[in-house]
Amino acid sequence: MKIHPRQHILDVWRSVVSASFQNETWTWGGRDESNSISDAEQLLCLLYPATEIERLSLDRPDAVSEDVLNTLRPLGGSKQIPQRVIDVLTDYMARYTDKDGASVFAGGSYFRNSSAEGGHTVEDSPITEEQRALEVVDSYSMSVTLCLSALGFINVFKPQVRRTDLKTKIEELEQSIRKRLTAAMVGLLRSFVVNTVEPDQPPGQAMLSMANQSGAPEQSILKALRSRLARVRARLRDDVRIGIDTEVGLDNENLLFECGWSWGIAQDATPIDFVTEEIASRKGLADSRPYLYFTVVALDGINDLGSQRTRELDLLDEEQRRLAEALQIRSDLTQRYWSTIARFGEQRWPLEDIPWRTSDGQESDYYSLLVSAVLMQDLVNRQATDDDLTRAVTVFEELANRGRITRRVTSRDPAVALHVPGVQMTLKNTHELGPQLYWSVADFAPLLLKRSLEAARLSANVNSRDRLMNVAEAAMEHLERRKLRRGPAAGLWDDPAEVFFPHEVQPREDKVSWYLTERIVEAMITGAKAFEESGALRSPQIISSALDLLNEADHLLNKEMLEDNASTMYNKLSEIETRLARARRILNERPGTANALALKALRELDELDVARLDAARGGI
Repeated sequence: MKIHPRQHILDVWRSVVSASFQNETWTWGGRDESNSISDAEQLLCLLYPATEIERLSLDRPDAVSEDVLNTLRPLGGSKQIPQRVIDVLTDYMARYTDKDGASVFAGGSYFRNSSAEGGHTVEDSPITEEQRALEVVDSYSMSVTLCLSALGFINVFKPQVRRTDLKTKIEELEQSIRKRLTAAMVGLLRSFVVNTVEPDQPPGQAMLSMANQSGAPEQSILKALRSRLARVRARLRDDVRIGIDTEVGLDNENLLFECGWSWGIAQDATPIDFVTEEIASRKGLADSRPYLYFTVVALDGINDLGSQRTRELDLLDEEQRRLAEALQIRSDLTQRYWSTIARFGEQRWPLEDIPWRTSDGQESDYYSLLVSAVLMQDLVNRQATDDDLTRAVTVFEELANRGRITRRVTSRDPAVALHVPGVQMTLKNTHELGPQLYWSVADFAPLLLKRSLEAARLSANVNSRDRLMNVAEAAMEHLERRKLRRGPAAGLWDDPAEVFFPHEVQPREDKVSWYLTERIVEAMITGAKAFEESGALRSPQIISSALDLLNEADHLLNKEMLEDNASTMYNKLSEIETRLARARRILNERPGTANALALKALRELDELDVARLDAARGGI
């Protein structure tokens, strides 16, 4: 199935409006009860593409595309749509601000109190209200993305507003968005953790088992790890000070370490003294061990903070820029750490040893995909080599097979659990407030789609890009089969019955999962950016072929110029010369097009030569 990001997003928008905007009112919630994350995901399905893809923008009423207007017609015309967006944003900010004016980032209905044991679901006692109010990294990161999209939208739309009451409303909304953005950034900062472990303890042994792909002596692996990670260790020790306990053992080089994001504010997180928000000093509960899922989620939010759009529109104030700088340091070091671990050694990469095993001994293909996601982000920042990407392609292809994206599902297939109910993570320390809580993630297919498109965006190798696009197209076809088929949310996700339970009778879903739908929208945005960027395909063979054709065409053109030509003939030759000049300009960027231009020039030169020969024969 070919990927057409614009059309896919328009289809999603049509269904989002159908599911969310009823009786002139925006309705929150879907399959899960409304919460700070789900509602942000619902709103981002509309707002994120509109602020990331220029041709889908809604913030300039006079420049909204006709197909966009037709898709969003239930929201009104080009002037009403931006006002609807302002109204929904205002409602969201009010819903997730408490009576004291503090921003709320509660996980709410996304928390689970049941675990899978021996293939059976074991449910604990009911979740307490105190637990429902626990804040999670997912909410912080999603709020960063939402607030930046909202501020970018307001930045462009506000100068065009003439009504005084609407201007006042927008200014008040802008203040509340900035307040929430600051709080979300603080939450991310205080959720960053560094975990040190003894090599002979179970976590250390789990880490060493992944790093040691050659069967080398343990001491040689420890020495090599110390060397490869020395700069990351030094910068974590010297540069990462805000919001983190400095006594984490990084001075002891005999200890192994890992870094990333826990599920919420860490239990040993220190206060941030230059921020007045209550969240800056609140006591944390999360264990000080990085979770791969929350690490990838946090990195996505931080990427938005450092995006070109954020810089160009100057969306951050001075305090936020300081927080963003601190977060960027943590992002860079985290990407470098996991990228180093993923590619450690001289033979097989640890990443190629699927499934990935985390320091707490958990194994899953999903964790391999998460490590691949961090690796891709690091390679984006450091300009990946063709060798890195070629090896990563094989990993994506294997994960697509193992995740039943490119292979059929068999009866009682264990791979189905990657998608339904998803990979379950234990949120350590939550049992202190009630039953043990869990977090389930079921975005394997959207994550594979997004990261394969991201890798294709990087690749300058035609073969690698073609393989990555095959993975992405297979993931898109897989997800297309999982769309809801009935109800107001038809066209959104997720109804897994047809794909994962072909041998069973399963009830069909008709309520939307905003969690999954938003992640598919993210993948479409990644695809749009990949297709917009030029120079992605540069085959040495096509370049060489085009160069040979251009050289031949130049030679024939110069020869033709020596002939006694009429003025009309000179005009034709000038056109050919212009065409060849363009072909040379775009040779490295678009070699296939250069090849086509050179062939056309050669045909025209041959036609001129044949015409001259015919004329000569006719004159004899």
